Amino acid sequence: MTHLVPEEELIQRIIDGDKQLFSVLVDRYKNKVYGIMRGMGASHPDAQDLAQDTFIRIYRYLPTRREGSSFAAWVYTIAVNIMRDHVRSFKSTITNTTEEPYSQGVEELTPEKQVLQKEMKREIYRHLEQLPESYRLVLLLKYTNELSYEEIGEVTGMSAAQIRNALYRGKKSLQKQLKRTGGEWSYEV
Repeated sequence: MTHLVPEEELIQRIIDGDKQLFSVLVDRYKNKVYGIMRGMGASHPDAQDLAQDTFIRIYRYLPTRREGSSFAAWVYTIAVNIMRDHVRSFKSTITNTTEEPYSQGVEELTPEKQVLQKEMKREIYRHLEQLPESYRLVLLLKYTNELSYEEIGEVTGMSAAQIRNALYRGKKSLQKQLKRTGGEWSYEV
């Protein structure tokens, strides 16, 4: 039943001492935080560790969060900052892998379509890693985590115009890379 509790009420109950409810927040955001880490270039084990660090920091600073602001944007801001700190501190541990990040559910597809879809995702992630961080981050926040422009602005510090520009340029760069390597652009990004 706790999955039906509104987020703000859940947060307040955690702050008020019901610490076990924090696992509900973790369940709601773990795949998306992990996906951000992978999309920004972390290897599978590093992304798992960084996601865990993100939730530790969220737990620690939850009482200081500004009430009324977007919780999702706050979570992703923490995740992005942890990833940036990791990149600065351990550049040699960031690897370019082709492992697929956690998916948000698998549609009923034929085995052939599943293989093709998986390969296309891998190709897109390989090309995403080659984009400048600002394009990559905005694309991930918009299309993987489905944040609004306002929430993306909270995470990145960019204006709505800068976000639109980064989305446009990021998509165009991805399309060019895919065409150059012979990939087809079958996903509507």
